[in-house]
Amino acid sequence: MKTIITIQHTQSIHHTNGMIGSWTDWELSPLGKEQAQTLARNLAREISDRQWVIYSSDLKRAKQTAQPLAKELNLSLIETPLLRERNLGSAVGKSVQWLHEHQQQPEETVDDRCLPDAESRREVWERLFPFCQELLESKEENIILVSHGDTLSIWNGIWLGLEPEDLNRCDLFGLAGGVSFFLSDGRKRVIKRLSDLSYLK
Repeated sequence: MKTIITIQHTQSIHHTNGMIGSWTDWELSPLGKEQAQTLARNLAREISDRQWVIYSSDLKRAKQTAQPLAKELNLSLIETPLLRERNLGSAVGKSVQWLHEHQQQPEETVDDRCLPDAESRREVWERLFPFCQELLESKEENIILVSHGDTLSIWNGIWLGLEPEDLNRCDLFGLAGGVSFFLSDGRKRVIKRLSDLSYLK
């Protein structure tokens, strides 16, 4: 049985200051750093009886969420841009208000771009899908992924065997610090828990 745990990074500075997250390389807020430590202690207590591999987005807020857990489990952290948040192009480094004022297209489908140089959700799907397949085919049975909200919502759809177009009518979003458990026996894929916030307590 393959187990994949996903973790949405804890509170970031951009959650508190009205700025865009995306590829802006924000650090965790002081609360987010505390949350990451608490999450690491609580989750490690539950899963330390198995050997894990841990991957993280290479953006600071994800790495800072992953590092305490990697330390608790005595693991080397593997960073990858494949787990980055969606690239919002010209909005990177700008405020949410700026995006509202300059958005050129409402994002109603997976192919829509809020700005011409932004990444569509289909493009995030296309970078995640091969990575998901690679993990399913790998010899590692226990894998942890630390990433971002929009990226992980797309991961959820991929895991369930949806098509990109299905995200036009449904979605599975989590919350900052949420922990999700995915199981596969090679025949059936299961989401056992989705965005569990109990590890922050």
